[in-house]
Amino acid sequence: MDADMVVGTELRGLRRRRPEVAGTVLAGTDGLLISSDLPSTDATHLAALAAASFGLGNRVADTARRGEFRESVVRTTAGCVVTYPAGRTALLTLVTVTSAGDLEALHEEARAVARRAGSVLDNRDAGAPASAVPDAHAPLAVRTPMATLPAQLRRSARPTWRRPPI
Repeated sequence: MDADMVVGTELRGLRRRRPEVAGTVLAGTDGLLISSDLPSTDATHLAALAAASFGLGNRVADTARRGEFRESVVRTTAGCVVTYPAGRTALLTLVTVTSAGDLEALHEEARAVARRAGSVLDNRDAGAPASAVPDAHAPLAVRTPMATLPAQLRRSARPTWRRPPI
């Protein structure tokens, strides 16, 4: 059976068993959309936000030394948005319509779906280079001092704007 069909079957099964799940997004840890049953614009934005949330949650978990990241939960007045790792390079995000009274039962079932879908995706992508999870100890940003740039770049990096005469 095709990997996309298996993943689709898993996501449809979760929606059928858990009526509080209003939508699903499967995305790469790089924020690129893999599959969704939400409107395309919402799905694309949610995929990117899920990746950012995962990166932040993964970093917080590592910094606090409290084990591996399991999920990110955003509770709203109208429901929840929950993101789970799915294999080495994917994320499963669920949008719920209520604040899910039995959130722990949903977590257990969603984690199992994320494991199975992630395993299928990992096996499908075994030969392709993956965009792995960034190193949690890597710097968030690196600045290059101007003095270390070649002279030609230093000149072109100077602002050229001048105040107009009054």
